[in-house]
Amino acid sequence: MQLPEKFLERMRAMLGSEYEAFLRSYDDPPCTGIRVNPLKRTEAVSGFIKDLEPVPWCAEGFYTDKSIISGTHPYHIGGAFYFQEPSAMAAVSALPIEEGDFVLDLCAAPGGKATHAGAALNNTGLLMANEIVPRRAEILAENIERFGLRNAVVTNENPARLAEKYPEYFDKIIVDAPCSGEGMFRREPRAVTEWSPEHADSCAARQRNILDSAVKLLKNGGLLLYSTCTFSEEENEDNVCYMIEKLGMSLVNISLKGVSEGINMPEALRIFPHRSRGEGHFAALLRKNHGGIGINYEPKRDRAADEAMKLYRKFENEALNIHLEGTPCLFGGRLYLAHTDVDRIKTLRPGLFLGECKKNRFEPSHALALALSAEDFKSTLSPDDDELDKYLHGEVVDFDGKGYAAVIYGQLPIGWGKASGGVLKNHFPKKLRLK
Repeated sequence: MQLPEKFLERMRAMLGSEYEAFLRSYDDPPCTGIRVNPLKRTEAVSGFIKDLEPVPWCAEGFYTDKSIISGTHPYHIGGAFYFQEPSAMAAVSALPIEEGDFVLDLCAAPGGKATHAGAALNNTGLLMANEIVPRRAEILAENIERFGLRNAVVTNENPARLAEKYPEYFDKIIVDAPCSGEGMFRREPRAVTEWSPEHADSCAARQRNILDSAVKLLKNGGLLLYSTCTFSEEENEDNVCYMIEKLGMSLVNISLKGVSEGINMPEALRIFPHRSRGEGHFAALLRKNHGGIGINYEPKRDRAADEAMKLYRKFENEALNIHLEGTPCLFGGRLYLAHTDVDRIKTLRPGLFLGECKKNRFEPSHALALALSAEDFKSTLSPDDDELDKYLHGEVVDFDGKGYAAVIYGQLPIGWGKASGGVLKNHFPKKLRLK
């Protein structure tokens, strides 16, 4: 790989005697891994991953590659794990999320850190996952739904607009900031061609603008996890110093296995590819030492949503063994359980998508199937390999039953079907079907 000379000069100055080992690491293939979803860690899933090597800094992380498991595997389709670069798993591992917390991932696409945080919340509190780029926000929403998170809101907003709407609202905030991508050169060669010292400096300035808004969103005493996938001190330690000196934050020590300290900042963490099995990464944890606690924005109710909820309750009584609580919200004709007020906020998903009301009947969503456990369904089909293949390709399968049933693989729901006339009509989403 032909790396920029000015980048090499900076890394030589940073690493000294380790520089040659750092260069040799670019001859190795990039690391890949999966992070297991603890909300869906069934016995079958645990058996599948038992021989994989753990990632030292993440309890749910494992090294693997797509020759072992791919995106078409039913466990991935059912949200049992997330493909994630191993170093990227360190950030949320360093953030002490507690059940009931209100957590914001401010730059969340494609969803690795947001799903990690959501799993830690265990369907309590609130997860708001925001992405400013519309197409990336759609991918984020898809990954949130696949992970089965019931308490997640997905927004598509400028951080400054969120700060206006939700001042001092969140207990924990993740800022995985857009960066110059130096740590991903081995994985994404395009980042090499886009790199320059000026680009790194412009990224640092943009990151400070994002951090200005992030601190406004954080409660007094709240924690902010700042991370990047770059080696640049301007984008990493210098921005941490900016938060301390200008934004009233203080560093909190990070203690994780297998990582290195920040440059002249032992409380922070760095991952270098010649020291650890992972790409370049940086993270720092900071506490806000001023301000207050913002008001709680309860989701608004309306009569139309309450009427739609009656149809859902009828479906729930017929098809499910679980009673879901929450505030109903009709959003673009779809019925959700909302988790906060999103009035005048660009929102893709205000909460758990239950389904749609069509001609006085309720049609459950794929998201609802993935948000439940196998025992939550009154009627299920556990297909053999041939039936599973048919189902994932959008075909009908033989089934003796009536009404909606969940298709279960390895104790994991992967979608809906509707029984009629001795077959299960396929309700697996067309855009997800295998070709």
